[in-house]
Amino acid sequence: MNNSLIIYFSKTGNTEKVALAIKDGLEKGGMDVTIKRVDEVMEENLFNYDLVCFGSPVLHSLPPPAMFEFIKRNEKRYRSDWEVHPSSPKIINKNALVFCTYSGPHCGINEALPVGKYLRQFFEHLGFDVKGEWYEVGEFHGWEEGSTKGRLGDIRGRPNPEDLTLVQLRAMQLARSL
Repeated sequence: MNNSLIIYFSKTGNTEKVALAIKDGLEKGGMDVTIKRVDEVMEENLFNYDLVCFGSPVLHSLPPPAMFEFIKRNEKRYRSDWEVHPSSPKIINKNALVFCTYSGPHCGINEALPVGKYLRQFFEHLGFDVKGEWYEVGEFHGWEEGSTKGRLGDIRGRPNPEDLTLVQLRAMQLARSL
């Protein structure tokens, strides 16, 4: 088991930084990695990969429209192809990781949790074994007060090199565990 796909949406660069750190970690862990923005993979067959990593920023406790579009389009397609089954039985060697970047100026991590859970459910309905929900703090671009006086304190520059090193390490450990 060694092929993986990272799908992400990033408007400000936060989620892209995390996606690239995951890519580096998975490769160091021995996996072959394909990385694409969500608008490049609307028709990608997720079942062609052993591990699918799916990353999104958080916008008012929701994923952005591009992520909703991907999920809705693929839910419909996989249902019509009879890939979704009652009780969502897990498929051997089909794994997923969901990751979210968030600023959480109002409620902290609680703003991100609904997005992670929503993304997770998409993969669980398909029968993928979701190996984790990763939540990474990201600077609130374009609103300094949101990055300095929010619930998380001063988050300017996040995800920073230390954050990304930890993401890379976790991804390497994930790759080696599969």
